[in-house]
Amino acid sequence: MNISNLLNKEHFSKEELVQLLSCEGDEKTKIFEKAAEVKAKYVGKKVYFRGLIEMSNLCRKNCLYCGIRAGNTNVHRYDLTDEEVVEAAKFAWENRYGSIAIQTGEVNTTDFVERIENLLDKINQATNHELGITLSLGEQTEETYRRWFNKGAIRYLLRIEASNRELYAKLHPNDKHHDFDARVECLKNLRKVGYQVGTGVMIGLPFQTLEHLAEDLLWMQEIDVDMVGMGPYIEHPDTPLFQHKDTLLPINERFNLALKMTALLRIIMKDINIAAPTALQAIDPLGREKAIKVGANVVMPNITPGAYRNDYKLYENKPCIDDAADDCKNCLEARIQLTGDEIGYGEQGNSKHFCQRIANM
Repeated sequence: MNISNLLNKEHFSKEELVQLLSCEGDEKTKIFEKAAEVKAKYVGKKVYFRGLIEMSNLCRKNCLYCGIRAGNTNVHRYDLTDEEVVEAAKFAWENRYGSIAIQTGEVNTTDFVERIENLLDKINQATNHELGITLSLGEQTEETYRRWFNKGAIRYLLRIEASNRELYAKLHPNDKHHDFDARVECLKNLRKVGYQVGTGVMIGLPFQTLEHLAEDLLWMQEIDVDMVGMGPYIEHPDTPLFQHKDTLLPINERFNLALKMTALLRIIMKDINIAAPTALQAIDPLGREKAIKVGANVVMPNITPGAYRNDYKLYENKPCIDDAADDCKNCLEARIQLTGDEIGYGEQGNSKHFCQRIANM
């Protein structure tokens, strides 16, 4: 089937998605044009800000790809104070970002759970309950997710990284802390509690094939996520996976593949929120803008206090580590203007997919 006819289908097989992921040249351009058309029709030409607060790089997990893995002794560990987090949230609110995203390494102690609960209260009090709050704090119990939801968190991002069970096993140690089924169960619990649920994958991993990526797209469609954050795999020298660096696709091919994944996800899941990840900008100075043009509608300006940004380093060449929050805002405004989209200032930018599902219940 030619690409134009294929792109007009409502449902795609794994083989068809592999074919689309293989496209280059004019055929790739057609995919990008179709994704832009779908985005404009179903979510509009508006981009929403989520002020990113990288609250802590303390982590109990040892994922083989991650620069802040527990086993990396070269990391300078940090943990923002509640006051620093609240000040960052106030910056987002005062600058009409609409939303924030709080991210940490994975910790599930009683003290941590209670701290987040209290912190949500402080943030809401300081911002008149007007910010949409996304959490990305890893695997927790259903009770913990419910406690945080009841304190005002509305979105939760828990990336699967690879939806293929065998590939997942190659990216994580074989122990009780790194269980594929446990992670999937957490996603189900998040949906049950009432969050807008997000996940995502890395693109261009060692051992990964186009078939794996096609499976990722179909898996995200099957579990019916509301939002996705996914981007190219960028290796970190202080990780076990770095030993496979010579087997990787060239970095520009990983970037190209990430854009195709973004476009195809927009085509098959028309009304979800899709983030333009910072990792794209680590490869191409216009990376995030290119993602917006092919389907992304969320960007995450970093509002973490500058002294800590270089320590939350999941991968090498992380951009914007020296930018002040104001600089980041001004830069992104100019960049998004270049795409022809507008910024949804003062809007939480909730997932239309989520809102539609709730309306149909």
